[in-house]
Amino acid sequence: MIRMTSAGAKNTTSRFLNKVAPMKQDANSNAKIKSDRTADTASSGPLADLKILDLSRILAGPTCTQLLGDMGADVIKIERPGAGDDTRKWGPPYVEGNDGSPTKESAYYLSSNRNKRSVAIDISSAEGADQIRKLAAHADVLVENFKQGGLAKYGLSYEDLREEFPALVYCSITGFGQTGPNAHRAGYDLLAQGFGGIMALTGEADGEPMKVGVGISDVMTGMYAATAILAALRHRDATGDGQHIDLALVDTQLSWMVNEGVNYLLSGEEPIRRGNQHPNIVPYQVFEVADGHVVIAVGNDQQFERFCGLIGANELAENPIYSTNPQRLANRETLLPQLARILKSHTKEELLSGMEGLGIPGGPINNLSEAFTSSQAKARDMIVSMPYPQAKAGEIKLIGNPIKFSKTPITYNRPPPTCGEHTNEVFDEWLGANNTTKRAKD
Repeated sequence: MIRMTSAGAKNTTSRFLNKVAPMKQDANSNAKIKSDRTADTASSGPLADLKILDLSRILAGPTCTQLLGDMGADVIKIERPGAGDDTRKWGPPYVEGNDGSPTKESAYYLSSNRNKRSVAIDISSAEGADQIRKLAAHADVLVENFKQGGLAKYGLSYEDLREEFPALVYCSITGFGQTGPNAHRAGYDLLAQGFGGIMALTGEADGEPMKVGVGISDVMTGMYAATAILAALRHRDATGDGQHIDLALVDTQLSWMVNEGVNYLLSGEEPIRRGNQHPNIVPYQVFEVADGHVVIAVGNDQQFERFCGLIGANELAENPIYSTNPQRLANRETLLPQLARILKSHTKEELLSGMEGLGIPGGPINNLSEAFTSSQAKARDMIVSMPYPQAKAGEIKLIGNPIKFSKTPITYNRPPPTCGEHTNEVFDEWLGANNTTKRAKD
């Protein structure tokens, strides 16, 4: 588990304060952009010279900006004074405060908001909208997830800002995109999962459609957004031109239907729910054993032959109706009950150790306690401990970033902020001598 010390946080803050000057937003900014990118980022992440103005909330946008922040970008999270991101209230559980009572920070909020600074601004007011424009003058990227046209009424849409800030990369995340018959509709992860087809494929064959256990449409949209932003910045660095990125939860959901989606497009046949079974590989699913359940993922015919030998069922591998994967797919209804019966006499440890020795893919089905305390999770630093003075424990534990850079490592510089925690700091730092703004009430 990685622990960030208070001293480390202080040193990182000083590095932010010594960043290169903000990029000049004009048509001849290409040379300035390239010179800014020469800053040494080895100690503070590969994106240490980027400034992100984050007007998003909930999960998709915050997932994107947390990833950029983990890679060193200076992310400024804009929040409603006195309320903040909606997910602050999406608990319990909440962080336990020093007096033993719950704080205003839920686990849901903490999950996607580290490495950010919070600025409280009421963008619905003329003063607040003007503050956003002043901050946008110093930003490389603006991320927002308002409904289509939601920021236009404040003069903060892409069309409103593009001429004044031609180098700005502006990323909009909505439920259905900026075009199409549903563009006006609000977007929620559950709606996207339902609309985009994944729920029709998830769950037992005779059960109801099921959503994925976490907000996967939101998370994947955030991942696509981060990738798109980095590509747009690459273009901006080469040409000086920013651009608008239009991302939709439903589009993203459709895009990661992957093999099942193309199965349908190629065959015209509607896929069916198969529970834990695979549509194209057999056996590739969960099986019950004597002391629980295991995952068995036989990926080719040679593995199937070795697997049958391991469980004492050589006759199955030798049977021509099961010897190849296409045959096993065609005859899964007779093969799987035989495997299920045989496997109930084996234990998890016996079966999985034997499979590992023979190079047959398989593994346990862990609950979260088992997953997070596993030697694998510890070796890969997948739990991060960050100082948090508001917490009774003095720290909070978060899920680590899975990216392992060899030269520009992920950094955990700032715990998730309280609402408006950095308003004055950011105004002074980003706007400097030109700062005539007033701090909103947190």
